[in-house]
Amino acid sequence: MKAVYPIVCAVSMVMAGNAVAAPTLEQAVQSSAREARFVARDPVRHPLEELQFFGLRPDASVVEIWPGGGYWTQILAPYLHGKGAYTLALGPEDGEGSAYDKMVIAHPELKDMFRTTQFDGQNLDFAPPDSADFVLTFRNLHNWMEAGNAPQMLAAIHRVLKPGGIFGVEDHRGHTNAPQDPRAEDGYVRQSYAISLIEKAGFKLVDSSEINANPRDTAAWPKGVWTLPPTFALGDKDRAKYAAIGEADNFVLKFQKIDR
Repeated sequence: MKAVYPIVCAVSMVMAGNAVAAPTLEQAVQSSAREARFVARDPVRHPLEELQFFGLRPDASVVEIWPGGGYWTQILAPYLHGKGAYTLALGPEDGEGSAYDKMVIAHPELKDMFRTTQFDGQNLDFAPPDSADFVLTFRNLHNWMEAGNAPQMLAAIHRVLKPGGIFGVEDHRGHTNAPQDPRAEDGYVRQSYAISLIEKAGFKLVDSSEINANPRDTAAWPKGVWTLPPTFALGDKDRAKYAAIGEADNFVLKFQKIDR
């Protein structure tokens, strides 16, 4: 059966009958339309620097996998409007009532700036083959490892990217003083492990960035990475301590699709 890729939102934006030019990447990041809770995390997430590191351009076809609460959506949707194409590949956790769903409802101005596709563990056809210039995912590799389908997800990403396309990955970096849990149940992935796993799927590492590094993160916490902000899994217990440590130490990796 031929895969179907539903277009939920068509890319268009007009104001007073005239087309509105898409913002530059800097303008998209600095937009007053972004939620304050997201902007407050910019000093540790470095959205402008990270997207520049990946080499994003306004005319690109971009697929983001698992948008979470929509932090990146509020930047990428306006930026790619017009010249580019932005697809959100939603997993089962992104449905009605999810953090992503609530964000979209609260920001109707975004609804015509992207398209969505739905996939699950049985169906990973979230975009047509060889259709994307970039596939981006932020802090999700450990989730695929926990679910046991990381190789299948990476194979699907490889299939979706155009020849030479870029796969951008950010995740919580595990330290090298302990073996990698293949299920990454604490939310941490050793950088070398991530590189090996992704390269086995038909990618080559192009570059890595330390923009989201945090040397205060030991990667050894009672509730894993979720002990730290913004989750604070222990609630008020030692909250000041974990707030002072800050968000996790994160690697940022840039891969290119190669022939298999």
